[in-house]
Amino acid sequence: VSWSFEGSRFASGGADKTIIIWTSEAEGILKYNHNESVQCLAFNPCLMQLASATASDFGLWAPEQKSVQKHKVSSKVLCMGWTKDGQHLALGQYDGCVSVRDRTGGEKVKIQRGAPVWSLAWNPNKRETHDVMAVGCWDGTLSFYQLNGMQVGDDTRLGFDPCSVSYFGGGDYVVVGGTDKTARLCSKEGTVLTTLCERGSWVWCARARPGHNAIAVGSEDGSISTHTLTFSTVHGMYKELYAYRDLMTDVIVQQLETDQKVRIRCKDYVKKIAVYKDKLAVQLPDKLVIYQKIESDDPDDMQYRMMTTIEDDLKCNLLVITSHHVILCMEKKLLLYTMEGKKERTWSMDSVIRYIKVNGGPEKGEGVLVGLKDGMCLKIFIDNDFPMELVNHGASVRCLDMSAFRKKLAVVDENSAVVVYDVKTKAVLFEGKGANSVAFNSVYEDMFCYAGDGILSIKTADFPVHTQNLEGFAVGFKASKIYCLHNISMQTVVVPHSWSVKNYIKKGDFDGA
Repeated sequence: VSWSFEGSRFASGGADKTIIIWTSEAEGILKYNHNESVQCLAFNPCLMQLASATASDFGLWAPEQKSVQKHKVSSKVLCMGWTKDGQHLALGQYDGCVSVRDRTGGEKVKIQRGAPVWSLAWNPNKRETHDVMAVGCWDGTLSFYQLNGMQVGDDTRLGFDPCSVSYFGGGDYVVVGGTDKTARLCSKEGTVLTTLCERGSWVWCARARPGHNAIAVGSEDGSISTHTLTFSTVHGMYKELYAYRDLMTDVIVQQLETDQKVRIRCKDYVKKIAVYKDKLAVQLPDKLVIYQKIESDDPDDMQYRMMTTIEDDLKCNLLVITSHHVILCMEKKLLLYTMEGKKERTWSMDSVIRYIKVNGGPEKGEGVLVGLKDGMCLKIFIDNDFPMELVNHGASVRCLDMSAFRKKLAVVDENSAVVVYDVKTKAVLFEGKGANSVAFNSVYEDMFCYAGDGILSIKTADFPVHTQNLEGFAVGFKASKIYCLHNISMQTVVVPHSWSVKNYIKKGDFDGA
């Protein structure tokens, strides 16, 4: 079955060798025949034109034609697909041939694979400069070709035979289903990212729901299932330096003050990211890669080079990096590794670790804030075996931050409460509600902000809280700039301090103003 591009018609074909064109109300309006069973159908994505294929030929139908044009093929056609502009049609055949035809049926390019081509699809992304076709072949490979027949990259060895290949996310990803009874998500370059679902039999069809992060999966046992995909934000931040995952396999490092960006292509599934000063840690499925920023006289130059690789699958819940070490969180433990992969120290906590953040300090002696599920807030120094207790908050910690001079600690808990403590006396200096994140101003000791419930709140000294509407998480605060993360985009909010200055002047505190 195939629908026309504007949804007014659909076509069906089967073992009776007959193609029927239907209205959207399922009223048959036209039929034509092949000499053998119909193997596949595909409407042109731009025009009212239908392609149909059998074991010996394929036909092209259009309303203005008096008869259906049929063309012989060298082997059974197993699949077909049109380019996004509707000017070319690719046929995948049992003998391993992929034949690219123009709209009239003339062969333009012939690609020879070593096994039956059971599925193919063209990338629908209109921003792509070249038409790229994904080809699923029964030698257990996924491969990509341009319209001129040139292969893009190397074959991806899947470990199973692909029965279904289709694009997802507007062309950013490929969904592959096959004989291993799974549907898998791959990058548009063919990197296998994750398993989306496991079924009871071969997966013969997997298609994306237009406009949604969802797929429908059809299996050989006759079952149909739908699955919703959730793409989590994988990122790391240090002061005005923000690093985040893009397209699951790339890392973008952004200087928030200048909006300068650099893309690092990891060519593998990026699981976790951590950034600190000139160091960047990227966790991949089987290794941890450490990058270092290249020193340059140009402040806008943000090039990174690979510094070292720890060849091990270091499983962890959270990851941070310091000048010379990486710290992995595993439930109740923190593990300190050198950048060569040697484990130097382990800290064991009484409760599950919910939050960790590097809080600066000398090289090889940095401090790390640690928030636990039982409400305990600690600080560890990486050259010391013993954690230092800051406060016992009493509720599971969601977020922590310390003021510029390390005199105050802000805590956001699972009840969305925000509390600021005096680190020395443990006294409560401020309490608020409706918070999902908190950040102290890195320049002014007596100023912090917190976000939640669509509101950004700024607190200065003992003055009333100043609020404004804002969705997302407050992740950084420097001078008059607040950095807020909403979904996967980081935005800079400039907040005027005129109201704080006026409050200081009214109070007679001209030094504070």
